[in-house]
Amino acid sequence: MRSTSFRTARRASPMSVRKFGVGVLMMGLAMTASAKDGTSSVSKDQAPSTKVPAGPEQQASANSSHAKAESSHARSRRWLEVGVASWYGSHFQGRRTAGGEQFDMNMMTCAHPTLPMGTWLRVTNLRNRRTAYVRVNDRGPVTDGRIVDLSYAAARTLGLAGLGKVRLEAVGESDPDLAKALLAQLQMPMLLGPMVP
Repeated sequence: MRSTSFRTARRASPMSVRKFGVGVLMMGLAMTASAKDGTSSVSKDQAPSTKVPAGPEQQASANSSHAKAESSHARSRRWLEVGVASWYGSHFQGRRTAGGEQFDMNMMTCAHPTLPMGTWLRVTNLRNRRTAYVRVNDRGPVTDGRIVDLSYAAARTLGLAGLGKVRLEAVGESDPDLAKALLAQLQMPMLLGPMVP
């Protein structure tokens, strides 16, 4: 029986693929900039060259570079809101929230007029700098001039006796500070050691 050996094409190193992707991205940005100000890099005497379609590796590299640039831009635009907070407690205990849950004043939850149900927020009391993490599970506040209604437990954690000025920041479920806060609220020992961001 005759053995046949197959040679595979040598793969480009990840660094060279990244460099190529960055080069393609920079060229695209330069072309976009020249199109915006009305100039062209091709003189009138030259005939435009035909465009050679990029191979799958080049397209994947360019898409990867574009996705990284978009994700870093999205990280820099973090949602936040500053305004007056209030709280609600025993009068609403056990009633159904807009999210369909039973309201429990001893849980770390809040009511917000527009954020999607289940959104996690880092709430900072701007007077004493205490922070708490709460989950949106209701709609409100019903009083004008307020941005959030906190549960009794959240207000107590923040040291908010009545009304107070707060900063709301949306956080992702994978945020390490959120995980630490939830573990602390459950009063469980950290079995895996400190979390690395």
